[in-house]
Amino acid sequence: MARALLSLRCCDEILVVDSGSQDRTVEIAEKNGARVITREFQGYADQKNFAAQSAQHDWILALDADEEVSPALEEELRAIKERNPKFDAYSFPRRARYLGRWVRHSGWYPDRKVRLYNRRKGRWAGDYVHESVKVLGKVGQLRGELLHYTCDDFARHIQTLNRYTTLAAQEMAVRGERVGWSQLLLSPPWAFFRTFFLKLGFLDGGHGFVIATMAAFYVFSRNLKAKSLKSAR
Repeated sequence: MARALLSLRCCDEILVVDSGSQDRTVEIAEKNGARVITREFQGYADQKNFAAQSAQHDWILALDADEEVSPALEEELRAIKERNPKFDAYSFPRRARYLGRWVRHSGWYPDRKVRLYNRRKGRWAGDYVHESVKVLGKVGQLRGELLHYTCDDFARHIQTLNRYTTLAAQEMAVRGERVGWSQLLLSPPWAFFRTFFLKLGFLDGGHGFVIATMAAFYVFSRNLKAKSLKSAR
């Protein structure tokens, strides 16, 4: 988290919404000049919309704790700040670091995200996973990268995958999506093929193979959990 906070030198205010963490999150945030609000977690999009509405300014730069503004992106953000923005929101590429290496393919890059937006024109949407900013207006593009420090070890990836597949399965169940045996068996190999070959994961070497394998496992785990939830009803 400290890395993320230190990269926000171009911001007039830093606001952290904490959902009752038991680690040093609040201490680290306050030490690095952030204003901390404690609020019970009610979903990723809901939490981020609350943070945006609690800010003192209309323009919001949203970061997760494992992200960092690169020097190139910071320079572009300062330039926008010094003049009237031409757009209602801006997207920029996000580069992920996985198991000690920056990933350049595998569908993980450029992974362009809208993270800078006018809260009067944008709002987070997505009740479970893969929340994103929906903008009622024009979106500009920046070239500087947002750096994403994902999993440093394989065990952490498994933990993250387990959490997200549970949320994704719950979302599928709410939507009434049915998972048949053919989908359960055929979707994982297709996820691997798409990630490793169509999205050029093989160019990431061994890391690309691991990412493709985990993509397949993600799909299988999500679908199996969704099928189990449907059967339990």
